[in-house]
Amino acid sequence: MMSLSTREAYGIAIESLGDKYDFWVMDADLSKATMTHLFGEKFPDRFVNMGISESDLMTTAAGIASCGQMVFASTFAIFAAGRAFEQIRNSIAYTGLNVKIAATHGGVLIGEDGGSHQCIEDISLMRTLPNMTVIAPCDEASTFSAVEAAVKVSGPVYLRFGRFPAENVYTEGHVPFVVGKGNVIEDGDDVVIFAIGDMVSNAIKAAGMLAADGLSAAVIDMHTIKPIDKELILEYAFKTGAVVTAEDHNIIGGLGSAVAEVLAENPHAVLRRLGVKDTFGRSGKRKDLEEYFGLTSKDIYEKCRDAIASKNPNK
Repeated sequence: MMSLSTREAYGIAIESLGDKYDFWVMDADLSKATMTHLFGEKFPDRFVNMGISESDLMTTAAGIASCGQMVFASTFAIFAAGRAFEQIRNSIAYTGLNVKIAATHGGVLIGEDGGSHQCIEDISLMRTLPNMTVIAPCDEASTFSAVEAAVKVSGPVYLRFGRFPAENVYTEGHVPFVVGKGNVIEDGDDVVIFAIGDMVSNAIKAAGMLAADGLSAAVIDMHTIKPIDKELILEYAFKTGAVVTAEDHNIIGGLGSAVAEVLAENPHAVLRRLGVKDTFGRSGKRKDLEEYFGLTSKDIYEKCRDAIASKNPNK
């Protein structure tokens, strides 16, 4: 069943949380796309549209935060992590200010916008910054929980959201969300799939395909990429001996790299990574892009079969 997109859920979340918490929201002339206009209409005294000026957006957000005010700074991922990287690095992360960077339209699965707007480097850039927490929720319910969890983090947080409606992963209204702790969606013994964003629902479908083969796959929503849940990674690496990561991001620097860093220091499992293979995006329908870049549930299934066969050629 499809839910709202995570960007839409973000807009509704900050509007609803505006009565509960004291924060400002800023945008860069994309408030209808990022859905921050909902907050702006309800709390006009705490909303600022900076215009097409992402570097100013981040610097001004840092200035407001330096006066003790929490700020959500929102724009597309390519403009937040890309265009304003220096301002995020030096004005927000370096100083550890309480700015939440809400980046929508992350990944290649955003449709016809093409390679110039399909940001597949943002997780890599953000997770290299000291003090920065990096979160990517997978559906409507988890987005609500992720935004409130980010409010409670003292310091900078990068939140990544998708463009199109997401499939429901969680059925309950409020999702347990602990920053830095992955959520086990399905348990299994033969392989574990760590996934983020839209790839979580595809991982669940892949687990179903493996079950039809008589294989048991664990699926984990690794919503926090930094700090990564090392304890959970090692637990399931020991348990299954085969690890697969799935993300709508460059294969270099994202979730797969974060998991690889953990396993490189504790090599107890075969690792296979699924993501965009170090190439820029292309314009197309979401479904076509998913197939072109090898991000479907079938692709995850095949990675899992390969990982299982590599740990045990007779299985």
